[in-house]
Amino acid sequence: MSHRMAMIQKANRERPLTHTPMLAIAGDSAVGKTTLTRGLVEALGVENIRSFCTDDYHRYDRIERKALPFTPLHPECNYLQIMEQHLQLVAMGQPILKPVYDHHHGTLERPELFEPSGFVVVEGLFPLWSKLSRACFDVTVYLDPPESIRRAWKVKRDVSQRGYTEEQVLADLDKREPESAAYIRPQRAYADIVISFGRAHADEDPNTPLSASILLRPTIDHPDLTYLLSSDTREAIHLKLIRDDDGKPVDALHVHGHAPAEVAQEVKMEIWSKLGIDEPLPDSLGRISDDQKSEPLAVAQLYLLYHLLQASASA
Repeated sequence: MSHRMAMIQKANRERPLTHTPMLAIAGDSAVGKTTLTRGLVEALGVENIRSFCTDDYHRYDRIERKALPFTPLHPECNYLQIMEQHLQLVAMGQPILKPVYDHHHGTLERPELFEPSGFVVVEGLFPLWSKLSRACFDVTVYLDPPESIRRAWKVKRDVSQRGYTEEQVLADLDKREPESAAYIRPQRAYADIVISFGRAHADEDPNTPLSASILLRPTIDHPDLTYLLSSDTREAIHLKLIRDDDGKPVDALHVHGHAPAEVAQEVKMEIWSKLGIDEPLPDSLGRISDDQKSEPLAVAQLYLLYHLLQASASA
């Protein structure tokens, strides 16, 4: 071994390593990953929790992709090995020089320094892509709304925020479907928690706020929810045993979008009280936009905050 290599190894051994509690939120395009993440960050404050998106590891900009035979949902369109290296460094409390992808303009921007601070949430298309990347997280989540709802969300977002026409978005969805099935949806199998926002019943009034179904897989320890389940809160939340996609039994926490506001507030306050945070319940929880909120989204965010705090306590 050369003298230089020995010095490098000695320096690495002496560098203090810490464990950063990390949460992964994976899912296809326009399933609500950024909305869910934003609420978590705003609830704890950027001084306590930071986030970034694995879509920043796109290999090509939007113009370059037009000449390629694959879409951003293909591994070849992303620097996934660099993403894996960066996830390992962040998990050990180390800073990274993270690439930046501008979704509005479809361009690759100047890299930026990312320094872990407290908790870290990583969201995007590929955080659960490999065994190595999954090993970096304390808690893993997959967002899985019904496809009809996801398509509607994507059309609305890409037309209003990214300059596409509805026809372009629908054509792009069809083009991406084979790669979504091959590379994105298989990540669902590796999530500790699967969250689906959708209609509680097929014949439900379309103006009714969406409900949430939260699958609690036994791959991590989940909190005792019996304190939430009573005759007083039945209109807002209930727990039942169902069969997962693989046929195995799994607990499913259902949060009803049609619940009266006062009952939903009671459920949120109950969960918030268990987090041990001496602050009022954050108003940012459940916010979709400046004029739209979702109580099931707020409950899902509170549940994930519980797991992040538990991961921190374990560390």
